[in-house]
Amino acid sequence: MLRRWDYRRTVRPVLAAVCRSFAEPPGLETLELRGPDAGEVLVRVAACAICHSDLAHLRGVWGSDLPAVFGHEAAGVVEEAGAGVVGVEPGDHVVVTLVRSCGRCALCQRGQPALCGGRGSLPISLSSPLRTSDGESVVQGLRTAAFAEQVLVHESQVVPVPAEVPLTSAALLGCGVVTGVGAVLNTARVEAGDTVAVIGTGGVGLNAVQGAVIAGARLIVAIDVAAGKLEAARAFGATHVLHAAENDVPAAVAELTDGAGLDTVVVTAGSAAAVEQGLSLLADAGAAVLVGMPGGATATIDPEEIAERGLRILGSKVGSTRPQLDIPALVALYRGGRLELDDLVSGRFPLAEIAEALEFAEGGHALRAVVVP
Repeated sequence: MLRRWDYRRTVRPVLAAVCRSFAEPPGLETLELRGPDAGEVLVRVAACAICHSDLAHLRGVWGSDLPAVFGHEAAGVVEEAGAGVVGVEPGDHVVVTLVRSCGRCALCQRGQPALCGGRGSLPISLSSPLRTSDGESVVQGLRTAAFAEQVLVHESQVVPVPAEVPLTSAALLGCGVVTGVGAVLNTARVEAGDTVAVIGTGGVGLNAVQGAVIAGARLIVAIDVAAGKLEAARAFGATHVLHAAENDVPAAVAELTDGAGLDTVVVTAGSAAAVEQGLSLLADAGAAVLVGMPGGATATIDPEEIAERGLRILGSKVGSTRPQLDIPALVALYRGGRLELDDLVSGRFPLAEIAEALEFAEGGHALRAVVVP
């Protein structure tokens, strides 16, 4: 049962892009945002990148409740911290992530905060901090609602970053980068000398390529149907690129690996066919890492082959990330020149142009479109 809004708490006006219909782009509205309770942090948003999860929610693919504010790949400056918050204070630059975790459940204790089983019991999960001026509750999409001037999130969702890191670039660490890099380093645990393919080289796929480079993979094959994305993959470190519509991908991979197949295939393309192809490219004892799939899609596998060859199928939610550990590590790689963030940003849009930003992102040509409130 949702708890009632406490009208005694401080509220502030906040401009946000509100989705009221899956058939229409979100429109700007001034909402009311409550102040932080214990364990919560208020952040002024400096940048919010557009992820394909946002696009799916805005189209109603995952059955979101409305009205809602989406956006979850963000960075900004702490405005206020609630009682008991440690690690950040007003004025700190932070990455904001959708990974909200209780820190106490079995999955959190096992280092899987993205799968937290206790976040639903947190006060901020029980009642949205957003409402209209006439008291209508507005859903905090993806636990963040960052297509807005400010957000109120649980303390587990913010990670401090050095002030010299551009917040437009830091925002990408909130989802796309940790998802792609994490799929390789955390989920697959790719090691130096391994062979890797990435099927689908959009925003997440390019970061999987970067993860393979960081891991020291000796062969990194990018597979896509868009020539522009393959060109970007090569720029981000792929050793080979294969246009899936113009090449016999299994034959090409067999040639590159002397018939052995690949140690790891990361599938970021949202199709069952991509999953099936990924499994077909594996070496014995290889791992297929599934990063994103549309709801209801069904892939066909051969259980006997999986068992006989010792293959592994691994799910990777938000790159199996531990934000408080992984984001600082990624920042260090960025500052050391081993992780590219700046060149992932292919368009900047003010919040007033959210419809144009979404159209740009959905066109498939953008690496990452970023909304700058």
